[in-house]
Amino acid sequence: MAHDHTDVQAFFGTRAAGWDTRFPDDGPAFARAVADLGLRAGDAVLDAGCGTGRALTPLRRAVGPAGHVVGVDVTPAMLEAAQRAGRHGEALLILADVARLPLLTESLDAVLAAGLIAHLPEPEANLRELARVVRPGGLLALFHPIGRAALAARQGRVLTGDDQRAESRLRPLLAAAGWQLSRYVDESDRFLALAVRRG
Repeated sequence: MAHDHTDVQAFFGTRAAGWDTRFPDDGPAFARAVADLGLRAGDAVLDAGCGTGRALTPLRRAVGPAGHVVGVDVTPAMLEAAQRAGRHGEALLILADVARLPLLTESLDAVLAAGLIAHLPEPEANLRELARVVRPGGLLALFHPIGRAALAARQGRVLTGDDQRAESRLRPLLAAAGWQLSRYVDESDRFLALAVRRG
């Protein structure tokens, strides 16, 4: 089933050029999220919804020259911004939808998805597609450089239990898609849900 991505593309397309300058201090948070994945030299990793590619450099450092880093995004302007920043040297950048990844089944060791979950049109199906491309025992990191409450405040929202990233909602959602939540961190300066691909 095809999705209409015009809204997501319009939102991120108009913001792509200035994205890195709007959030200049997120670098250490991205590096820490990559460290939490515990990648080894030679691993294959996907940055799902990679945007301007801020995670690609720490991902490349983690897997080394023998590893594979793939960045996928649905917004052409974001990938163009990643290239302008020189990040195409760190990863293979692919214009694609995370709902239909052009990747082989069980071909990856890990997936990093920064700020992605709020933009998934069909969260369970989309998380299942991420599970498809990861080997059993591989990891998924759902990450955001600020916590849920801080993000809600920034967006002028009140945080409710309906929030998709609330642990009580996220755990069963991940389980239904083939993942087991292993770690959940929601602090003012970061959000991280780490899940293991079930065999």
